[in-house]
Amino acid sequence: MLGALQAGAAESQPAGQVLDAIQQQVSAVFEHCQNAVVKVQASDRHGRLSGTGFFVDPNGTIYTSYTVGGESTDIVVTYNGLRFPATRLISDIRSGIAILKIEAGTPFLTCGKSRDLSVASPVVTIGFPMDLPLTPAFGTVGGFDIKYLGRYFATTHIRANVPVQRGEGGAPLLDLKGSVMGILISRVDAGNSAFVLPIEAAEKVRKDFLRFHQLRPGWIGVHVKGVLEALSGSHVVIDDVMPDAPAARAGLLPGDDLLQLGDRKIAQPEDVLDAIFYITAEDDLPVRVARDGAEVQVHVTPLDPQDAEHPKSLPSLPPLTPPSPEATPSALNEGR
Repeated sequence: MLGALQAGAAESQPAGQVLDAIQQQVSAVFEHCQNAVVKVQASDRHGRLSGTGFFVDPNGTIYTSYTVGGESTDIVVTYNGLRFPATRLISDIRSGIAILKIEAGTPFLTCGKSRDLSVASPVVTIGFPMDLPLTPAFGTVGGFDIKYLGRYFATTHIRANVPVQRGEGGAPLLDLKGSVMGILISRVDAGNSAFVLPIEAAEKVRKDFLRFHQLRPGWIGVHVKGVLEALSGSHVVIDDVMPDAPAARAGLLPGDDLLQLGDRKIAQPEDVLDAIFYITAEDDLPVRVARDGAEVQVHVTPLDPQDAEHPKSLPSLPPLTPPSPEATPSALNEGR
């Protein structure tokens, strides 16, 4: 495991030594991880596509971006100097990723915890820009966003202040230990930074596939609203519970202050959007609320929205609208 930069180095070392230490650490991450990063090429109705992907297990499973692997054909992965035909296991336009597989034993990257990141955390990407050789880039975390230009993502994204170019979509975002924190999905503005799907969101998609061979979003049947005054630390109140929905069966009530969905704490309405992404149909979902001055935890068994009587009544505040191409950064790996 690669070592991280020591805390307080900037205070105890001259600037030149700090920069040398950063360079050495980025070089170490690149050397440690580069063999598990691959070029992904494919075709769609517009022409050829080119992007980046990386192995996440020893059996040839690859994460890449939806724009290069989600709906394309003739997918080819270049690994270790050889070209392998790839099979698409699953793709998810909500998260912006696709999962591919080649028939080979492979190195792989270790998934970390994006929650360990904070604003200004140092990060590294490794990708194939503009059909050039594999290239590292260094930057910092700029923020954590669930919306951009007034449109909402399906879950909170990492905004990484890392220079990116066409062809790097699907590249891993790494911490200075070489652990994967997320997947580059789209670039901001002229490529000065990028939106990155947290690795936990990608793992949710992969776990659904491994268990069910399809995505299994969960529906619990509540509507929520934001309130100005925080109650028990939350600005979110359950506004309505649908009759005979999973939430109603579990005992959730209108007027409950929503504090936690699963392992996601709720403080603002946007937190509900983030938490919804991680709900899986038929899995036990602990929900913590405040009611009559006391905290109450109930266990909800979500349904698949397709099995719900009113599938359009998904909890949605604000609306779960995927960002349009006009309102969001262009695809990193549009390749055309």
